[in-house]
Amino acid sequence: MAEVGVRATVAPGRVLFVASAIHVVNDAFFALLYPLLPLVAAEFDLSYAETGLLKTAFSGAASLLQYPAGLLAERWGEFLLLLAGNAWVALGLIAMGLAPGFAWLAALAVLGGLGGNTQHPLASSLVARAYPHAGRTAALGTLNFAGDLGKMAGPALVGLAALGLGWRGVLLLVGGLGVLISLAALTTRGWMPPRAPAITRDTAPGGAFWSASFGLLMLVGVLDAATRAAGLTFLPFVLGERGVDAAAIGLLFTVIFAGGAAGKFVCGWLGERWGALGVVWATEGVTAAALVLFLGAPGLALLPLALLFGFALNGTSSILYAAVAELVPEHRRARGYGAYYTATQCAAALAPAAYGALADQAGLSVLFSTMALATLAILPLSGPLRRALR
Repeated sequence: MAEVGVRATVAPGRVLFVASAIHVVNDAFFALLYPLLPLVAAEFDLSYAETGLLKTAFSGAASLLQYPAGLLAERWGEFLLLLAGNAWVALGLIAMGLAPGFAWLAALAVLGGLGGNTQHPLASSLVARAYPHAGRTAALGTLNFAGDLGKMAGPALVGLAALGLGWRGVLLLVGGLGVLISLAALTTRGWMPPRAPAITRDTAPGGAFWSASFGLLMLVGVLDAATRAAGLTFLPFVLGERGVDAAAIGLLFTVIFAGGAAGKFVCGWLGERWGALGVVWATEGVTAAALVLFLGAPGLALLPLALLFGFALNGTSSILYAAVAELVPEHRRARGYGAYYTATQCAAALAPAAYGALADQAGLSVLFSTMALATLAILPLSGPLRRALR
């Protein structure tokens, strides 16, 4: 894909570092809810479907406005919107910690989650512009990896802190720290590159970003994101049925996210050197197998299985994010990423509620087997994207 416009004057490594640091904080906000869900469900006597609905409310709100966020970035720039979004989510966590009942909690989850719309499309656009040619897939893989550092820290700290503070105290503490971090990050403003180049007569003919290949890429991303969100939402319940306590579940999630961080980084590197399509097929195949194995694997196998599951579950995304940059012209890339993330994160938001309803009717074993089959469907669907996933 030809690049247009003026190149960033800030060193690419600095852009990647600042965008990655913001990603760490943002992903920690959204990952910390996983180990808290059983505690919330116990306090409010929630069903699986209601528990999934709560996660859908939080993540869904962070998915709906990503395309408008891309449009706003073309006018105001990405960096300030990134910081404002993080501060918004942090305030939302504080409000959720004060919720008097489930209805209020769900409503505040929607309100707080809206700030998450800025993170993924704007950070990806920044990094893709900073690396116009060589190293883009690895750089986006690094950005992707950085988010999982937050996911690793979040569940581990939450699992321990919840034993003393409860889920409400955890949300109040993390939300307050998030506001302070967002304010402190304003000092890094000079590290950011200029905003995306404006559309001119020369670039206008390439203004559209939609294509059949882009639509197919979005479909693959939707299936991948749905499995990731629903699998992580209901895995604590599978583990709980097997006698694993909250602290151990928090540890296993830390291992999952550690594997996911490694998968995002390593798969981005492998995609550039060994071919992306083979990496996608390998990671999705391992993910499907792990979903089934969690149902009956012996206790000693849970730790290595969690590590392998995390690596495969998240590794695919680095390849798919880089493919967006290949298919969308630079001056439309913020909105292109906005459209892609809107589709995939809406799927991630809806999946827990939909799969939760299935679990209520058929049980967790049927749920995890169904998710495994949906994941395997990605293999034939991704074949026509061989050229985009080079």
